Amino acid sequence: MCDIYDVSRSGYYAWRDRKLSQRALDNQSLAKIIKLTHKKSFGIYGSPRITKKLNQQGIMASENRIARIMQSEGIVGRIHTRKQRAPSIVEVIKRSKNKRLTAPEPTKINQVWVGDVTYLWHQKRGWYLAVVMDLFSCKIIGWSLESYRKKALTISALSKAIQSRKPKSEMIFHSDRGVEYAAGAYRDLLKQYNIQPSMNRPGHCSDNAHMESFFHQFKIERLKGRVVHSEEELRAIVSKYMRYYNYERSHSSIGYISPDEFECRILNYNGACAKTG
Repeated sequence: MCDIYDVSRSGYYAWRDRKLSQRALDNQSLAKIIKLTHKKSFGIYGSPRITKKLNQQGIMASENRIARIMQSEGIVGRIHTRKQRAPSIVEVIKRSKNKRLTAPEPTKINQVWVGDVTYLWHQKRGWYLAVVMDLFSCKIIGWSLESYRKKALTISALSKAIQSRKPKSEMIFHSDRGVEYAAGAYRDLLKQYNIQPSMNRPGHCSDNAHMESFFHQFKIERLKGRVVHSEEELRAIVSKYMRYYNYERSHSSIGYISPDEFECRILNYNGACAKTG
């Protein structure tokens, strides 16, 4: 082999027996931590989020270094793709006296809530997941999973959010242009708690981008390529993800921390920072 590659035998043995540099040893140790962090994220995090997580733990390493180690170890974050939403029901929305969200970005909790419904396919049967999020912290404050898409689905999710948050001041609830959000019973519930309804502009799904992003993340991170065997398993998957999303998953929009930690840091609640629900 040495003759073929024109390398001296002494040079080969010197290379073979040479000890790793301190930098290489540090990279080996760092690779173990990266693998553990990636595993704890359920294989989701790429180099930006892993870098933030390690920095928060006092492990100072650049994103470029993390990315190089991940590439050499074959560690890859989960990639998100986008898809188009279905068209809205125009006439129903016209009769709902909707006011589009024009307020600035919220500065406190219970100022702007957003909600949406997504479709889940399980055992040749459709399931629908309705979710309510506090836009200030991106925290999920109410959700409902059923095999039907009716007003009762979104009313259940909103009722859970109201029970959890107990809003006391006037605020806005923004949604897409789904007929469930224009239903009389749904609007009555909003009015009962002094919540002003708001909906997307026609053809502008980006008006509800936070919910679009949440559903996309949920499907990619928990359902893609996974076989769900029962309704109980599907509900368990949704429930566990909601808790993970609120209390563990880092969010770039709020400084790479969880929504619960963000609320605790900003608002400094007394006792409200405990992981509940």
